[in-house]
Amino acid sequence: MPEVPGQLLMGNEAIARGALEAGISFAAGYPGNPSSEIIETLAKEAKNHRLYVEWSINEKVALEAAAAASFAGLRALATMKQNGVNVASDFITNLTLSGTGAGLVLVTCDDPSGISSTNEQDARFIARLADLPLLEPSSPQEALEMTRYAFDLSEAIHNLVVLRSVSRLSHTRQNCRVGELQRKDPRPVVDLNKVFHTFPVMARHRVMHEKLQRAAEAGAQSPFNRYEGPDRPELMIVTCGSGWDYSREAVELLALGERVGVLKLGMTWPLPVGWLRPYLEKAAKLLFIEEVDPFLEAGVKEWAAQIGPETGTRVFYGKDSGHITHWREQTPNRVIEALTKILGLDYQFREPEYQEKVSQRVQELVPPREFGFCPGCPHRATFWAIKNALKLDGRDGLVTGDIGCYTMARYAGGFYQLRTLHCMGTGAGLANGLGKLGQF
Repeated sequence: MPEVPGQLLMGNEAIARGALEAGISFAAGYPGNPSSEIIETLAKEAKNHRLYVEWSINEKVALEAAAAASFAGLRALATMKQNGVNVASDFITNLTLSGTGAGLVLVTCDDPSGISSTNEQDARFIARLADLPLLEPSSPQEALEMTRYAFDLSEAIHNLVVLRSVSRLSHTRQNCRVGELQRKDPRPVVDLNKVFHTFPVMARHRVMHEKLQRAAEAGAQSPFNRYEGPDRPELMIVTCGSGWDYSREAVELLALGERVGVLKLGMTWPLPVGWLRPYLEKAAKLLFIEEVDPFLEAGVKEWAAQIGPETGTRVFYGKDSGHITHWREQTPNRVIEALTKILGLDYQFREPEYQEKVSQRVQELVPPREFGFCPGCPHRATFWAIKNALKLDGRDGLVTGDIGCYTMARYAGGFYQLRTLHCMGTGAGLANGLGKLGQF
């Protein structure tokens, strides 16, 4: 990356830049959109920054390799998409007990609406499951700065820190103000007087919660917490990540700046209650905007119930109330829909006549097209051969699927051969089960 004060960076490139500015020496990941460009960007810079970068065999191995570097005193990064967090979860729930050495950050890039995934799983729950700090940037600029901050936080509490991006953030671009790249001379040193294991479990568990409390205190001082709006809003939007931009745009379009406040948390677990409480006391109505599940919503509700006797009751709007769906990514229009319902406003996104003209024109100019293989992809020929082989065999055989580009075989480009599609390795597992059914 060139040494200039401002650079047009994709969100994933900004995360990579933040890691370089934090002085990482080790990066490992497993490919899968929307996370792939982080490792690709770091790989291009590896020789210039004495950095080791690898695509690991899976996400668990990637995090284990990065953790080993951390144990040896080198800052390290592990990257994956939301599905990969499941693969790494066994190690994560034990790593949080053993703690870490140098800064260690896990970046998960979630995929609301399942744009390039088999599901739209919300990976944030791993932070609550494993009692780890969770950071959610709202822009490429913030992704850069928050990645840098995550390494400092990791070293302050000696534990893994999770940073969550989403598809739109990972693949949007922004002119980012970059910082200085560290000039380092990495030398791994394993201190033989230290141990990184989970025993005694109860004592380690207690220490883990002490670390989480320190993270909450740090989160209350975080520069990534923001509030915009009146001192006593009629309604307060509580949001995080990309929801910050969607919410502010919706408030601006509806001209509600004097009625509605927008509050953004940079750390969504543990809740930075020291910073959050004064703002929540300002409003009796709260609307939660987040992607995908009501993670922040549930956390704030639980905490609000604890302090309710002191601060009074509140009305909550969000996914559980039906004002925001439990599925798909958010947009400014979806925030507008929720605001108009709650505040009883009349707002029309577009004139019906204009919308009809646009729809007709789009149909004329853009013919419908299924997903398909890239030109020249050998998978197309493979599935043509499979289709003919099954036909010649004549025993009504079927193809059990796996994750990868060959998932396009569920469309015309692969002759509709794929009959199952779930997760990594499932094609072999399901075929194994089907193969046992011959006795019936």
